[in-house]
Amino acid sequence: MGCMQSEFDSRHPDTEYSLPMLLVYTKSGCPWCRDVLDFLREKEVVFEEREVRGNAQWFDEMVKKSGQSKAPTLDLMGEILADTDRDAVELWLRGKGLIS
Repeated sequence: MGCMQSEFDSRHPDTEYSLPMLLVYTKSGCPWCRDVLDFLREKEVVFEEREVRGNAQWFDEMVKKSGQSKAPTLDLMGEILADTDRDAVELWLRGKGLIS
C-alpha cells in the first residue's frame, strides 16, 4: 500500500485494509493540495498521498482516472473528485458519511 502508519487513524491501527481507501493525487507546491492534506489530517481521514510531479506512473494514473491533469484529485474506491479544494472535499466526504 505504501501508506505510512502516521497517515492512518490511530484508533484503528490494525485495520488498514478494512477502511475505505482514499487516494489523494497532489503536486508539490500546490496550495490547494496542501489545504486538502491539512484538512484530511485534521479530520483523521485515512488516505494515501500520491505526489504526481515526481512520479510519471501516478500522474498517468490520475489522468486516466479523472480525464484531466490538475490536482488535488481524490479517488475514493473508484469515485473521483477532480481538481478540487478543501471546501469541496469536506462536502464530498460528509455526503459519503466519512466525516461528521
